[in-house]
Amino acid sequence: MASEDDFTRLGDLRATPGATRQRTRVGRGTGSGHGKTSRRGHKGQQSRSGYSKKPGFEGGQMPLQRRLPKRGFRNIFKKGYSEVNVGKLARFDAGVAVDAAALEASGVVRKLAADGVRLLGSGSVDRALTIKVQGCSESARRKVEAAGGSVEIVPFRAEKKDSSA
Repeated sequence: MASEDDFTRLGDLRATPGATRQRTRVGRGTGSGHGKTSRRGHKGQQSRSGYSKKPGFEGGQMPLQRRLPKRGFRNIFKKGYSEVNVGKLARFDAGVAVDAAALEASGVVRKLAADGVRLLGSGSVDRALTIKVQGCSESARRKVEAAGGSVEIVPFRAEKKDSSA
């Protein structure tokens, strides 16, 4: 059996030489080289205790983010859909109910967007499908119904992925 001296204890661990440096102790007299003003200089805001510079502050000058012109408009109510064209529905068998989960499982949609799936009218469909999506263009609806299928607009509920599996 090995003796206790063969094992390194946590208390024996040391950093590699040169990996750590002692912190600079300021305000310890003129002999230290960092006495008197303690590396803060003379007067001014940065020499005072409690000083902290706010992000973007430029000493009272008009900050860059306020000098630059603002352009455009960002709609905070914009919907984000995963778009699927009717031509991509050919991989499903006739009479099958197609919803967002089925589209993702089959690989038509790589990643579901925040507001679900929107069906668009590019391509053609030749079989009757029951499609349950969150949005649909008029041309897509016409093509699906002409093939004998139906389109239903349903609310989107994203399933939470189980992270423990």
